[in-house]
Amino acid sequence: MRPRGGGKPMPARIWRTSTFRFAALYMVLFAISVVLLLGLVYWMTAGFMARQTDETIETEIMGLAEQYRRRGLNGLGQVIGERMRADPDGSAIYLFATPDYKPLAGNLDQWPPLVADADGWLNFPRQDTEAGEVPARARLFVLRDGLHLLVGRDIRDLVRTEAMIRRGLIWGLGLSVALGLLGGLLMSRRINRRIEAINETSREIMNGDLSRRIPDRGSGDEFDKLSEQLNAMLDRIEELMEGVRHVTDNIAHDLRTPLTRLRTRLEMLQSAAGEDLDGAGVAECIAESDQLLQTFNALLRIARIESHGPTKSASVALDQIAGDVVDMYQAVAEEKNVALEADVVPVTVAGDRDLLFQALVNLVDNGIKYTPPGGSVTLAVAVDGDDCCVEVRDTGPGIADAHKEKVTRRFYRIDGARGEKGNGLGLSLVAAVAQRHDALLEFADANPGLVVRLCLPCAVQTAPTNRAH
Repeated sequence: MRPRGGGKPMPARIWRTSTFRFAALYMVLFAISVVLLLGLVYWMTAGFMARQTDETIETEIMGLAEQYRRRGLNGLGQVIGERMRADPDGSAIYLFATPDYKPLAGNLDQWPPLVADADGWLNFPRQDTEAGEVPARARLFVLRDGLHLLVGRDIRDLVRTEAMIRRGLIWGLGLSVALGLLGGLLMSRRINRRIEAINETSREIMNGDLSRRIPDRGSGDEFDKLSEQLNAMLDRIEELMEGVRHVTDNIAHDLRTPLTRLRTRLEMLQSAAGEDLDGAGVAECIAESDQLLQTFNALLRIARIESHGPTKSASVALDQIAGDVVDMYQAVAEEKNVALEADVVPVTVAGDRDLLFQALVNLVDNGIKYTPPGGSVTLAVAVDGDDCCVEVRDTGPGIADAHKEKVTRRFYRIDGARGEKGNGLGLSLVAAVAQRHDALLEFADANPGLVVRLCLPCAVQTAPTNRAH
């Protein structure tokens, strides 16, 4: 019997799969590794260039300070001029100023309007005749007599390198996340398709088609090995089930034949014997024989229904079947003083008319059997979404929740129903028909009484019209 409700959409199923979670975890680890790698690249390139620039500036400051001690103010000015001439690209920055920051020598027009940090470093924009404003970094050194010496470097290449590495870090991280997410989706979708093939085969097997097997792709991967093992298990299960069914059929056939002969001989004995024969006893023996024959016939019918897969599609007017069942049981209901009513709409389903008729007969028969005199049984046919549902509602004692999952078992009878005539196979046959049609069979409380619903996918829907009996 098919479950109520549909599955989740494919994207929602993929997000919740274990394979996607593993892929997402791998994506996170990969993103962390990319960040660490680019961080190392940054430290090895831009960091190295920044450290080298600072060391160069400090070395120049120490050299100029030594020149000032050895050659004085004029000598320091000459050395600065020589170094400026030796730097054709103008990347070096020099400024020798008085204690009140008035320039004495160098290639800066004025002292930068920034306060140096605790280590004497300044970062400021420098005006360039060609490139305009460019970033610069310099170090402040205070000489004797309060004179100030500023030595620095044009760091535009360093800033460009840092920006390039930052962009690489952002793009690398974004691409790794995107590729990891895409790879996780593709891998999850591929694995989910393989698992869904197993699930689909399992559902068809649960619906009674034991000949179904899980497909393999011939790749020899773990899914193919799993398919081989499951198919071998299914072959063994089918073999065992076929053996059980064969034994059951043989027992039913073997017992039905002597029972039929026994019943025939009892009828002959009843016809040929004289008045000394206990006619009532013979009639009881014949009735018991009939009950046993009905039981074996029901078992054989259930076995035949279950031995086939889903039924072949044929258009069946469900409302007409319901009407025929009500017409057939109207006299039985009146004899028991039970009101039998129908409330149907014209609907068409795909299925086997004889099997559906037998299922409705069993449901109505059960409803009348367990409804006390003065009660009512209603057979309704209605449309519920995409389903066409048959509902049999009675005012009998109902079924307790503890028994609702068990009443479709063969020979299962509730304690309060053991005194009623029957063999406990009526609802088992209904369940077999429902399984054959991939239908939904439900039991609910009517308060008082029982409601049994049998729902199949609709083939054609028409405007509802009521029909009462």
